[in-house]
Amino acid sequence: MAPKDTAPAAPAEAETAPAKAKEKKPALEDKPFSDFIEQDYLPALTKAFGKQDIQDLKLQFLDNQVTGTWLAGNRGFTVYFPEANIQKQRAFSCSLKGQQPSTIEPFLIDERKVNLELLVFGVIQRLNAQKWLGNN
Repeated sequence: MAPKDTAPAAPAEAETAPAKAKEKKPALEDKPFSDFIEQDYLPALTKAFGKQDIQDLKLQFLDNQVTGTWLAGNRGFTVYFPEANIQKQRAFSCSLKGQQPSTIEPFLIDERKVNLELLVFGVIQRLNAQKWLGNN
């Protein structure tokens, strides 16, 4: 009778390698709130406005609010995150220079899981509805 080999079998090691390779990188949206806003959301908004031929966009992130202005400050919007979490309650308002902001309205309330693309799309869609972008 041959002695039993006590060394680990090579196939077991091979089975764990694919499992490690399949581990997903954390989603951008799982970053700490302020890191996500500053590192991902603001640059993505800037890029989206650039596609609308808006080059003078100024964005600010302060007190869980993202504020944007363009056309020399004549048009603006604010996205509110009262709980410092993109998955929680969100609101939106827009305004013309010298006028009161629009009513603060719920923003993307029908979405179960919000991601970067949806947050950017929501702002562009809402401002497009105002006829403030593109050839409106």
